[in-house]
Amino acid sequence: MSRFYDRQILPRLIGCACGAKPIRRQRAKIVPRARGRVLELGIGGGLNLALYDPDRVESVTGVDPSEGLRRLAGEAPRPAGLRVEIVAGRAEALSFDSRSFDTVVCTFTLCSVQNPAAVLAEARRVLKTSGTFLYSEHGLSPDPGVQRWQRRIEPFWRPLAGGCHLTRPVTTSIEAAGLVIEAVETMYLPGTPRAFGWCEWGEARPG
Repeated sequence: MSRFYDRQILPRLIGCACGAKPIRRQRAKIVPRARGRVLELGIGGGLNLALYDPDRVESVTGVDPSEGLRRLAGEAPRPAGLRVEIVAGRAEALSFDSRSFDTVVCTFTLCSVQNPAAVLAEARRVLKTSGTFLYSEHGLSPDPGVQRWQRRIEPFWRPLAGGCHLTRPVTTSIEAAGLVIEAVETMYLPGTPRAFGWCEWGEARPG
């Protein structure tokens, strides 16, 4: 039953949740900034593909470990002329050469990877020295009361939501990986319970 849920049900639930209007708005703040050769970590169902500007982007390579989500990404809408390659893989151990991408995009991915520090180290490794790390992620709230609820809910939420964590810090983790924050904004997503809705987004460069 668990295998059926993981392969057939979970990818579509994740696609629906990650395509909710507040999250779509967050994606639209970040993805159009991408340029050059782009790597998207945890491409999921391909919800970002429609937001890339083919006049700015040479190609998009999307990585995801989920066969079901990669299948959805292959069918996802995208602008005419956008070159897209979707590959199997884990963001903690990328198969790409160092300094090979102009932009790394990471949206609502760090919450569910096994090792966020390893993912961010790999993102830094594959970015060109002039490259940009674009992110929009939900995570640990700065408010102690909300944090308490996040810690209570997370053990029940995580197995239902594909390993999604509610208590992972976002921007401080990016800085700890040696990426230099150029811009960051934060807010609770509108229409979303605060335990699930703290969001941080911005851009960083290799240190």
